[in-house]
Amino acid sequence: MDLQGFIELTNAYVWGSDTVQYPPILILLLGTGLYLMVRLGFMPLVKLPYAIGELTRKRDSGQEGDVSPFAALMTALSSTVGTGNIGGVAAAIAIGGPGAVFWMWVTALVGMATKYGEGVLAVKFREVDAEGRHVGGPMYYIKNGMGSRWVWLGAVFAFFGMLASWGTGSSIQTNTISDALNANYGITPWLSGLVIAGGAALVIIGGIKRISNVASKLVPGMALAYLLVSLIVIGANIQAVPAAFGLIFTKAFGFDAAAGGFVGGLLLLSMQKGVARGIFSNEAGQGSAPIAHAAAQNNDPVNQGVIAMLGTFIDTIVVCSLTALVILTAGVIPDACAPFVRDSLLTLPAGCETAAPLTIAAFENTLPGLGSHIVAIALTIFGFTTILGWSYYGERCCEFLFGVKSIMPFKLAYIFFTFSGAAVLMLEEGGAVEDVVSLSWLAVDTLTGLMAAPNLIALLVLSPMIARMTKEYFAARK
Repeated sequence: MDLQGFIELTNAYVWGSDTVQYPPILILLLGTGLYLMVRLGFMPLVKLPYAIGELTRKRDSGQEGDVSPFAALMTALSSTVGTGNIGGVAAAIAIGGPGAVFWMWVTALVGMATKYGEGVLAVKFREVDAEGRHVGGPMYYIKNGMGSRWVWLGAVFAFFGMLASWGTGSSIQTNTISDALNANYGITPWLSGLVIAGGAALVIIGGIKRISNVASKLVPGMALAYLLVSLIVIGANIQAVPAAFGLIFTKAFGFDAAAGGFVGGLLLLSMQKGVARGIFSNEAGQGSAPIAHAAAQNNDPVNQGVIAMLGTFIDTIVVCSLTALVILTAGVIPDACAPFVRDSLLTLPAGCETAAPLTIAAFENTLPGLGSHIVAIALTIFGFTTILGWSYYGERCCEFLFGVKSIMPFKLAYIFFTFSGAAVLMLEEGGAVEDVVSLSWLAVDTLTGLMAAPNLIALLVLSPMIARMTKEYFAARK
């Protein structure tokens, strides 16, 4: 079995396929989020305004941690607001159909409860390492919350987290950025990769404080600019908005007029791609964001949890939704690419664009001469901040497995993989690698699922503690 076959087979057992009708990770992901949402009495939805207020509230001095709660959230958002919001949404629509957007929303809403629980446990069970840094995340709340006999499960998470950082966090980001810059400006991929890797190295070597400082400056400004332009595009195509929502809701449940009614495979495909792209975008349940929130200068786990859940809302309910509406109202998906039942990204008909090119086409169709530049710039900045955020996640996973002495070798390897994402495009142009981008997205799907499993198990086991702490926190504020 070649590499592509192995990745496809693993992905089928992680997310499901025609032969695997009940994908375990998809069920565990949605089930955990729904369970936590109900057990918390829908607190993440009810307390959303409170969470926004806590984000900007002035705090007492003397809080333990390395960065402010706001900076911790920006670090987490730096890794989520990225190519998944631009290229990932397009891929979900092209493969899973417009209905995939609905399942992205579902993943985000229940994911707010998941992300809240992750934030609570991250601060509750964090440690101070040999160099004085506050470190935490799933591997630590598995070890310290579930007991020493479960350390192996924390190591499994850290192992897949380290691998995912090289894929999700570095190479796929550089690949997408370099592809967009090459298509729009003719910049050769190796040059883009060299500049991106060099810029990332300057920030990554400085650790969490430098990463959070850069993220706190870049993420809010670029996100607001992208949202503004997206609203302009949607406004220009406002007459198509009702039809877009109609497609989202009908396709989400497997209804297809061309096929004469309900199509079970379409329902499954919409769920698979919507949930997979949703978790890739907002990372709820994946276990990456709590690594950043563990460094927050906040002594109250619940308080940091309510701030953490804002990341999922901002990333998917706001940013991803606008990208989806831009694509669905712009009329850029050819009839030949109308989504029916397909096995994976690797079986798209010729000429059907996915990922960044589809989003670029949507913006360019409405804002000719300007749209492609907007997406290229947004991809570059979002992708770059994602590279920074994921470097910290992978670093903490590597430290958990191999100790503080492994940090510098990991950083050097991470910078190499950052450059390699662009170098692969050169191989693809030369014909040495076929469907490399599609294969990369499939590998990313697989890694996020494998990484999420240990974290979701820990959230379920520790859910009574999360519920009790939440009840006590809000009872005290009454």
